[in-house]
Amino acid sequence: MHLGNLDDAQPFTTLDGSTIREVAGPVSLPTQKQSLAEASVPPGGSTIEHLHRTSEELYFFTGGSGRIRVGTEERSVRVGDCVVLPPGTPHKLFNDSADVPLTLLCCCAPPYSNEDTELLE
Repeated sequence: MHLGNLDDAQPFTTLDGSTIREVAGPVSLPTQKQSLAEASVPPGGSTIEHLHRTSEELYFFTGGSGRIRVGTEERSVRVGDCVVLPPGTPHKLFNDSADVPLTLLCCCAPPYSNEDTELLE
């Protein structure tokens, strides 16, 4: 058994500019087919539009509110929302709040890697 805790995860910045704390995956607990991390976008911030060539992502929003652009479609997101991002789909997050981080759990299968990330701006 491998057990980790979010409070023990060391934050790092991904290529898209979000700060993540990985709970399971190559940086933390050993996984083979997926990764799980908490991501955050600071108040007033946004990520760099990007895509993942092979990873499917699930975004589950746990704090704040904002917007997500997937391809050419843009929608508001809030706590409790879940977005499915198929491989190869351009996406970008926006935090419209002036004082609350936009936080989410991000599951990637296969696990997140910088090598699988293509920046689009």
